[in-house]
Amino acid sequence: MKILKIVVFSLLGVIALLLVTAIFVTKEYRVVREVTISKPNQVVFDYVKLLKNQNNYSKWASVDPEMKKEFSGTDGTIGFVSAWDSKVKDVGKGEQEIVGMKEGERIDYELRFILPMESTDHAYMTTEAVTDGSAKVTWCFYGKINYPTNLMLLFLNMDTMLGKDLEQGLNKLKTILEQQ
Repeated sequence: MKILKIVVFSLLGVIALLLVTAIFVTKEYRVVREVTISKPNQVVFDYVKLLKNQNNYSKWASVDPEMKKEFSGTDGTIGFVSAWDSKVKDVGKGEQEIVGMKEGERIDYELRFILPMESTDHAYMTTEAVTDGSAKVTWCFYGKINYPTNLMLLFLNMDTMLGKDLEQGLNKLKTILEQQ
């Protein structure tokens, strides 16, 4: 009986320590990548503002070519929604909505994930003229993980996990636009 008490109190101590630690762990993450494309800024912006075009360069769209896609609204405008439903766990089910736009410069998105787990995150893409014939594209994902699940940010490197996917997508975007 004494050993059982020691085990129970030890487990409770570990749980309490984890919960206290989670209070001090960041709850927010931000992953940013950029690429320079040899096309004029307006050409690049006009392409990336169309959410349907993400299917051509997004890493996640290429993981499951069979995923179901639905669209509502006018693409390239605030309120346009792109929804997906995949049987592939890494893709899951969710939707992305254009929630803000500054013409020629920035598009803001809200991502609502339904499966494999519910969460709401945000993203944006910016384009900026580097020269008359080239533009820098920045793609950023950011979000918040609530207490106490924010503890997993100690063990997951969001920059590494999402960064390589953003880089792959931006490099594919660069190839697509520079071949046009």
